[in-house]
Amino acid sequence: MNVAIEVIVSIFVLIGTAFSLLSALGFIRLPDVYTRNHAGTKSITLGLLSILIGGFLYFLLTEHYVSIRLILGIVFVFITAPVAGHLICRSAYRSGVKLTETSAKDDLKAVYQDRQNEV
Repeated sequence: MNVAIEVIVSIFVLIGTAFSLLSALGFIRLPDVYTRNHAGTKSITLGLLSILIGGFLYFLLTEHYVSIRLILGIVFVFITAPVAGHLICRSAYRSGVKLTETSAKDDLKAVYQDRQNEV
């Protein structure tokens, strides 16, 4: 039984590691702040959540111990990381950071121009 538990936990940790590695590659390869932020918030969140779930399952299944710290960590990361990424991108856009030339379209340009015309 312990071998099956260790395999399941190892799969979660390896998936989390793979997402974290992909996120690091995204930081290096992607062209602008918006796409880098996307790589940072989405894949790091999934990677960290997978690793934390693996740790939670390990303690739950082997030692029959429910770690409230791991549960709080999972909830905290799940809620705060996407919100922080959104706010970083929004503040970058409002402060005038340009999109890369390969970006398909700028949906917010018309929204912010309409708001400035109203003021």
